[in-house]
Amino acid sequence: MARKILVIVSEYGYWGEELVAPLEKFDEAGYEVTIASPTGKRPVALTPSMDPNFIDPPLGRSVTTPEMAAKTRALEESDRLDSPLNIAELMPERPQYSSHDLVRALEQYFRELEAVQPVLDQFDTVLVVGGSGPIVDMANNQRVHDIILSFLHKGKPIGAECYGVACLAFARDWEDRKSIIWGKHVTGHCKEYDYHDGTGFMGVNFNMGPPPYPLEYILRDATGADGRYHGNFGKETSVIVDYPFVTGRSTPDAYLTGQCMVDVLENGLTRYGW
Repeated sequence: MARKILVIVSEYGYWGEELVAPLEKFDEAGYEVTIASPTGKRPVALTPSMDPNFIDPPLGRSVTTPEMAAKTRALEESDRLDSPLNIAELMPERPQYSSHDLVRALEQYFRELEAVQPVLDQFDTVLVVGGSGPIVDMANNQRVHDIILSFLHKGKPIGAECYGVACLAFARDWEDRKSIIWGKHVTGHCKEYDYHDGTGFMGVNFNMGPPPYPLEYILRDATGADGRYHGNFGKETSVIVDYPFVTGRSTPDAYLTGQCMVDVLENGLTRYGW
């Protein structure tokens, strides 16, 4: 049977290549891919990721080739993203501690969490796609965290790209609150790549300015003294495999991220890039 892959994509803007490239690798491997989004809305590509003339301010050059722009537009025009799995409907919400019946509400939450495991168990791995959108609806999304924790507890590989790697930093066991990437080696959007202004989201009418948090600093803190963040600034690619995690820094790392996830599943890859 074909392997099944869960791909989580923001509703506020994914970077085209960071979805297109892994999808190509998964398709080549014959995998069955399910797209999921936080509330079941259709993900939308960030406009600059479809524009080869857009000059990325931190790098001072275009980061979108004409070929990739065309591939992203083709994906946007297809029906592949039309009916994503609705994470808000799939996963239960942890009750607030101010709930008048907290104990009963927590018991119900854990029952529902257990009940959804057969749905998650059908997938061999999960990928959290990058772009600026995950800052809004995925980085601090408890339901997304619970999906990631489920894969972690089952010993399955977990992939994340760019700002999607923040989901790994913030996914924590509720008891000890320690990041799941504590002691691990990861990469992610480095400080040198951050905008000074103009970070955009789809579906909003404001310019948020620079990213609300520097992902590099978060990852450096989340990995702790025994782990390490690898920015690899100046190098063409930065993909780190420290099983069960596969992390990609940014746009040019998307194909390699997808390939490494395939190599983890098919060839038992457990370490790469460090």
